[in-house]
Formats: sequence, C-alpha cells, structure tokens
Amino acid sequence: MNEFPHALIRVAVWNLAGFNPRNPSAGIPEASERIKKQAEGLALLDAELVTLVEVSPIEHIDWLRTELGEFGVDYSSKIVEQPNGNLHIGFLHKQGVQVSNLELLAGSEGDDGGGRQALCADVECEKFKAKIIGVHFKSGRDAPEQRTRDSQCKVVSEKINEIRSTPGQTQRTILLMGDFNMIPGQDVSNFHHLGGDDVMDFVSCWDLQDRFSHILEKGRANLLDGFAVSRTFSTDYVRGSLRLFPMHWTMDMGREKFKDEVSDHLPFVASFKIF
Repeated sequence: MNEFPHALIRVAVWNLAGFNPRNPSAGIPEASERIKKQAEGLALLDAELVTLVEVSPIEHIDWLRTELGEFGVDYSSKIVEQPNGNLHIGFLHKQGVQVSNLELLAGSEGDDGGGRQALCADVECEKFKAKIIGVHFKSGRDAPEQRTRDSQCKVVSEKINEIRSTPGQTQRTILLMGDFNMIPGQDVSNFHHLGGDDVMDFVSCWDLQDRFSHILEKGRANLLDGFAVSRTFSTDYVRGSLRLFPMHWTMDMGREKFKDEVSDHLPFVASFKIF
C-alpha cells in the first residue's frame, strides 16, 4: 500500500548552522529556542527525506525529532558520527522511506585533516531507489580553500564512479547534496572535479540561478549549497522541481532575524517520482 497521497517523494537538504564559534565542540544547546524554531521550520518544509548538514552535537538530530513530534510530524533519523570535529551529517525520513547502509567515505575530507567526510546511504521508497551522498566541503573563498575542496571533490567523484561500476547499482539514481561551499561560476575547478566525466547534473546551478541559500552579514547572500542528480538513469527526478524553500517567509521572519534565530542557510527541496 502506498504510504503517500501522491506519486512523488520530496527530498530536501538543509544546513542547520550548528557551528558555535564561541564553543565549537558544544554545538546547539538542548531545549534551546533555536532547536524549537528549526523544528518548526522542518515541519513547514514537510519533506519525506531531509539531509541535514552541521548537526551539532550529534544528539541535535534526536532533539529535532522530539520537537517535531510537537508539530505532529513523525520522522526517523539516521546519522554517523564524524571522525573529525563535531559537525555531523544525518538524515530524517518519514514512514515509507527506507534509509540504510550508511557509510562515511574514507578520505573524503581530502587535504583538510580535520574536515568532514561525506556520508553515503541507500534510499528506497516504492520503486524509487537511489544512492544519496551528503557533503559538507571546506569553506573559504581563497585559493588554498578552493584547492582543498578540489581534493575533497575528487574523492567523492571516485565514489560516484565506483557506484556506477558496481553490479546491481549501475542504473541507480545518484543524489548529491549538501553544503558545497562552492559558488557557481566561481569555483570552476571544484565543480569540474566533483562532476567527473560529465556524470552529475548540478541542477541547483540551473534551476536556482537567481536564488541564494547562504545568508551573509548585512543581508547579502550567495548560492553556496548544492543539489546534483546523476545524468543517466535518473528519470525519476521531476525536471525543474528543485526549489529554494523560503523558510524565513513561511515562519514570518525577515532574512536577518532568521539568520540570527534559526540558521544562516535556507533549504532546497526537489521532487522525485516513486512509481
């Protein structure tokens, strides 16, 4: 029996801004107003599967699940502790969506010794089957940071090629999403190495050309977050469906207040056919 009232699954990605500059190892405090507002935003987003970036501390994802229950939204969570630092990547998913075989990609921190590793998992919902890779690449706009992202992108690209050559997975849709810390049109080498031999379609670069996702000081913004779908065997992606979700507007907040009280990133959400 179909768990959903339609033939689509909505897949989202959101950076929770869990980095606490005053105490990086602490993350977001339990039972804080920030947690409650993030849960409210996720309830409004109401996606069947959400990739969360900057989950910090690792219990952050379970605190969100508890708060989401107050809004009548029931999620399961999957997460793997990062080997370096306290900024984790995890998944929230509703009943009817299976997330399994979670794997941190060894070496995907690249030349950043204390960096985050990408997280890969299998996702299934009805006839929709995909490999999902959540990433949080090195931040920074200067040449050394771009070279570090190059090293990270190469490892993730190797994983994508491995999936493409593995029996039983060669025709699986590959979803790549997270905080790329890459700006379309500027970080050209990063996109080149991450896309491999023209394997990935960076739909966020095309569908969201006039949008932003990362809120900076004084209201300026740019498109640092990314969403890509494999070019082959991805007919289940609803073309043109990727949208930046205006969570600040749905919560009746200005952009700067949202940055201060919820997150300095806005989510993406896209639709996929499940049968």
